[in-house]
Amino acid sequence: MGSKLTKRAEDYSKWYNELVLKADLAENSGVRGMMVIKPYGYAIWEKMQAELDRMFKETGHENAYFPLLIPKSYFSKEASHVDGFAKECAVVTHYRLKNDEEGKGIVVDEKAKLEEELIIRPTSETIIWDSYRKWIQSYRDLPLLINQWANVMRWEMRTRLFLRTAEFLWQEGHTAHETKNEAIEETRKMQEVYADFAENFMAMPVIKGTKTESERFAGALDTYTIEAMMQDGKALQAGTSHFLGQNFAKAFDVKYTTREGRQDYVWATSWGVSTRLMGALVMSHSDDFGLVLPPKLAPIQVAIVPIYKSEEQLQKINERVEVLTRELRSKGITVKYDNRTTHKPGWKFAEYELKGVPLRIAMGPRDLENNTAELARRDTLKKEVLSQDNLIGRVEELLEEIQKSLFQKALDFRNDLITEVDTFDEFKKVLETKGGFVSAHWDGTSETEEKIKGLTKATIRCIPNDAKKEEGVCVLTGNKSDKRVLFAKAY
Repeated sequence: MGSKLTKRAEDYSKWYNELVLKADLAENSGVRGMMVIKPYGYAIWEKMQAELDRMFKETGHENAYFPLLIPKSYFSKEASHVDGFAKECAVVTHYRLKNDEEGKGIVVDEKAKLEEELIIRPTSETIIWDSYRKWIQSYRDLPLLINQWANVMRWEMRTRLFLRTAEFLWQEGHTAHETKNEAIEETRKMQEVYADFAENFMAMPVIKGTKTESERFAGALDTYTIEAMMQDGKALQAGTSHFLGQNFAKAFDVKYTTREGRQDYVWATSWGVSTRLMGALVMSHSDDFGLVLPPKLAPIQVAIVPIYKSEEQLQKINERVEVLTRELRSKGITVKYDNRTTHKPGWKFAEYELKGVPLRIAMGPRDLENNTAELARRDTLKKEVLSQDNLIGRVEELLEEIQKSLFQKALDFRNDLITEVDTFDEFKKVLETKGGFVSAHWDGTSETEEKIKGLTKATIRCIPNDAKKEEGVCVLTGNKSDKRVLFAKAY
């Protein structure tokens, strides 16, 4: 199966699209720009969701749910927010259908027009802050730390499965605080949570930083981001956390009584990651044979395939594997024993290779006689034969080793694709021949940022949190600069 994939070096975009489809992660639906997430893809998303949800709750957040439809008037209350999303909004104008009088099927009932149009949420700040106005009265009600798992809609014209779809799944955190410093601390904390998840579960190294003014979330005073590097040398924004100041509190009149007894507006944040992480996971580790999944997020960590010629042989292997799977599951390892008689072992090997199962165990009659098993790693494609007595410990050891190895490989790759340049000729050459992150001086103006984007299609991905003060001159204008920022072409 994996051999049928387009090679990454030939056409990376085509390889990605084929892999998502052939590995049964997702497919396009009958609605333009919207996808069907298939069971195997959704199982990965569920593991992501479970870990993130645990991390959110460990940092004091609670889950809630808010309406899908938002009154249009809510959007007009925060000007920069509506400007940022106006072109992406889907609008509900009617509430009823009817049979066409001329027998031409179902039509919209023109008499069922809504008094006020409703927006299908592109994000939920406006509807949530309308609720917060009723929930927050005093400093005793703060901080309010709420997360929502939901779907949203942004009417994208050019779509790609997981990376950019009109509807996608995500979580969105929305918090309210007494002070500016508390809110800023929250945005930074959630950036750290996202980075922790990306690196320790996805095995995907990220760079933490802040966005420039032109790249900020609509309505935010600051946007904190984690940026990842994909195998084709393009960057991907993997998660963002926004300091909203008092903008939404003022727009929706969310005041509280302070400890001193006066009235003040609360300080706000929002933060989110989406099913875009699924695309990031695919592009961070996978190869020309199929998916490569980090064990912590793999729906199946170990697949066991029997090798047999007779029903009697299969029965004996079944009995041994039943004990083995029970032992593995007792260690918290997810196992699938594939003893289907409808497919041959070679087909099954290719299937699990394509789907990125971290470890595969093959067991046949000779293995039963010799008390051995063949163990194959997905990341390196290496195989080893070992005693069944040592199998459980070796599986545990390898799953941990694979997780670390995938991260280190991705980190080395990413670090090799960070290039410092000092002239615009160097800047263009690196983008055209090498790709990756280009570390360069920038004069801090939106005009220069836009010119560079127009000339090269590269954007400032972030101003790194650990950027050092360094006197220099902007690669384009020659104006003074005190630190380097990271540019890249991006998804």
